[in-house]
Amino acid sequence: MMETFKLYYASTSPYVRKVMVVAHCLGLAERIEKLESAAHPVIRDERIARFNPLAKVPALQTPEGLALFDSRVICEYLDTLAGGSLFPRDGERRWSSLVRQALGDGLLDAALLARYEAVARPPAKQWDDWTAGQLTKITAVLAEVEHQADRLSTQPDDIGVITLGCALGYLDFRFEGLDWRKGHPATATWFAAFDQHPAMLATRPFV
Repeated sequence: MMETFKLYYASTSPYVRKVMVVAHCLGLAERIEKLESAAHPVIRDERIARFNPLAKVPALQTPEGLALFDSRVICEYLDTLAGGSLFPRDGERRWSSLVRQALGDGLLDAALLARYEAVARPPAKQWDDWTAGQLTKITAVLAEVEHQADRLSTQPDDIGVITLGCALGYLDFRFEGLDWRKGHPATATWFAAFDQHPAMLATRPFV
């Protein structure tokens, strides 16, 4: 019997999706036991907190009982365990991949902060300039991805493109009115192909 990993999971979390895309690509998805959780920026889920003091998802427990978080650490752990190549080992390709991961994570950080401002903060305390600042970051990342789009693989073959794909998928899921494809035709073309990969289809967010 294969040993399993325990993952604090939320179907709507783009960071959880990132981990699961990696797991599918590496053939590890069937070994992951998804644990119920309700991560929230204000209401602390003590089930997660007993394992991850930040009380955030994703958080993974290895068969040996090691606690791993956040998505960057978990993804690299899974890639190393499986002997994969999603994290290039050296040279310019490695740094380009890691910077793309940082771009995607940065877009997601900004998107989540904007969403929390709208759905978690009381209306009387919401700050329009804060939301505008986060959307400016999203716009800047989209411009950079547009510049790189014709060089991006349409396969989830490194952590950089996986993170960018999950980030764009989150915009589709939570920011439908943003219409990010307008003004970013190369990115839209790239994502249309990338998003049809089985690992992306298997991890679509749902509520």
